[in-house]
Amino acid sequence: MSAFTPEATPSADEARAALVALRREVAKAVVGQDETVTAMVVALLCRGHVLMEGVPGVAKTLLVRTVSAALSLDHKRVQFTPDLMPGDVTGSLVYDQHTAKFEFLKGPVFTNLLLADEINRTPPKTQASLLEAMEERQVTVEGKPAPLPEPFMVAATQNPVEYEGTYPLPEAQLDRFLLKVTIPLPPRAAEVEMLGRHAAGFDPGDLEAAGVTAVAGAAELRAGRLAVERVRVAPEVLGYIVDLCRATRQSPSLQLGASPRGATALLRTSRAWAWLSGRDYVTPDDVKALAKATLRHRIALRPEAELEGATTDGILDGVLASVPVPR
Repeated sequence: MSAFTPEATPSADEARAALVALRREVAKAVVGQDETVTAMVVALLCRGHVLMEGVPGVAKTLLVRTVSAALSLDHKRVQFTPDLMPGDVTGSLVYDQHTAKFEFLKGPVFTNLLLADEINRTPPKTQASLLEAMEERQVTVEGKPAPLPEPFMVAATQNPVEYEGTYPLPEAQLDRFLLKVTIPLPPRAAEVEMLGRHAAGFDPGDLEAAGVTAVAGAAELRAGRLAVERVRVAPEVLGYIVDLCRATRQSPSLQLGASPRGATALLRTSRAWAWLSGRDYVTPDDVKALAKATLRHRIALRPEAELEGATTDGILDGVLASVPVPR
């Protein structure tokens, strides 16, 4: 692959090579998070957003910072707290004594990658302040739209084990996230490698010293998005996506199945994954690869099923095993 040059207009193949190389670049700072990096790339290609769920200390913040550095994109972080106000996210009007007018002071949402840390710790009013930005990619100020930078993605995090003092995201807002990624604790070998890096002087605050450089940028994302739109999907694969989503609606363990929006989301992520894999057509395996990340936050367990130990991933595994795969 040729050296990354922000001014160049890359071909589809060059864009794919650069975005695939992103995983290797991020691995210089973050150990064992290839799946999450891939999810973020898929979301950027689909103009979507990612919800990351994991316990504190699994490098979620470092991951977003490293991805933004490797993509030469701006990023900002907002720590969501119970006293955070909507204006702290979107921005607010400030009176300028020199002009005797109110000027709009842009909030942290005006960036390329926004890390919404512990999004479920802030009240619904502040959570909702992100909805317009995520869906419309703009903030309305005094009735006038203020467009957000392009590309724009929200990477939100939440802690899966500590619910005291939290405000669970409603289904309507969960549905705004294209993907939900669960970040597990690293295996022993990866944790030993991570400690070895720290023992050798690795500083999470200095990505440049870790050797992280920009390998792609907005131009590669634009070229990738155009290429993803040309990925072909056979009628049989479209039917398979619909059958998977309909099967979740018929599951006796679920009180809420995947909506038609979930089906369109699975179509989009499957096409992006197929393109990243070097193909211009979608296979059932592409659909299977993205099904859980795309649908796990769009379905809801029945209370009795949850008491019996059922999980959304377990239900989706059963659906994937039961729905016939087109040949």
